[in-house]
Amino acid sequence: MSTTPRPVKSVGFIHLVPFDPSDPRKGHEEGLELFEYAEQLGLDSGWVRTRHLQHGLSSPAVFFGAVSQRTSRIGLGNAVIPVGFENPFRLAEDLGTADVLSGGRLLPGLSVHGPSYDDALNDIVHDTGWREEDYGYGRIERLRELLSGAAIREVPEYNGIGGDFDSARVEPHSAGLSERLWYGGGSLRSAEWAGAAGLNWLVSNITSYEEGEADFATAQRKQIDVFRAAHTLGEAARATVARVIVPTDGATAAQREKYAAYVEGRTPRTKAVHGGRTLIAPDVTGTNSEIIDFILGDPAFQAADDYLFELPFEFELADWKQILDQLANEIAPRLGWSRAK
Repeated sequence: MSTTPRPVKSVGFIHLVPFDPSDPRKGHEEGLELFEYAEQLGLDSGWVRTRHLQHGLSSPAVFFGAVSQRTSRIGLGNAVIPVGFENPFRLAEDLGTADVLSGGRLLPGLSVHGPSYDDALNDIVHDTGWREEDYGYGRIERLRELLSGAAIREVPEYNGIGGDFDSARVEPHSAGLSERLWYGGGSLRSAEWAGAAGLNWLVSNITSYEEGEADFATAQRKQIDVFRAAHTLGEAARATVARVIVPTDGATAAQREKYAAYVEGRTPRTKAVHGGRTLIAPDVTGTNSEIIDFILGDPAFQAADDYLFELPFEFELADWKQILDQLANEIAPRLGWSRAK
């Protein structure tokens, strides 16, 4: 296992787009403002989480449609869309529309999980058909085929009613979108599948580990290595690492106090094993030099092509901007990253 970091291809952030339920528009508007700010800083990408039945972003394609009209260059990623909540056909239409509006900037990150609510709520959320649905990797394959522009029917003969608008494929079709799919995973099984399927690989601050390897960064590094070993591109296959990283340089005294309390409050859960073999990465806060040393010494980051800073959803717009400012202007350049033009 090489300890020499790969050259950094891109740097970005992940945002939950949290909101006050009494004023949801404000949180969404702040999310749009943050993406505009990140583009001004020259960051390569901004990613959003997807949250259902929570006070976070539930419709990323709609949000990116709005972002696309207020930015022109920054990549728009999902970290991630839980496809179990989606009809692949309708999701393909939504992603295609957002990608066309953005000029081909979407980076859809995906995951698969079966329904996790009780039966009564699953009937409301997924309709009663959830009991027979396949919620495995095949759902991702179906979505990719739909995004690729493959014909899914024969176009009927034009009968003069409604205009000659019929298409054999999902519309709008956005060329290249099906090649920009990422799988957000946290196990060797999903890493091997994503590699064999030819997808890109995204790991975040939750992961599983194998027997005898209860170290977060080592477990993620092994997943990246397994992913590339299974991928036809081998070492050239794209892998992204995301962690909660909070720089204190450039912060006010009040912000530094808030940041320290935040990390201290979350640390106990990072010292425990959850659900058998699930680990949560420690949140990192410190000076820019301390953060750079951490990244350079982390086995998963060493194997990554792209770095993403996860923004704590408990913070506010001024805090998120301070973090992105330090990332773009101080930390990333010292890691060998070049600002987008």
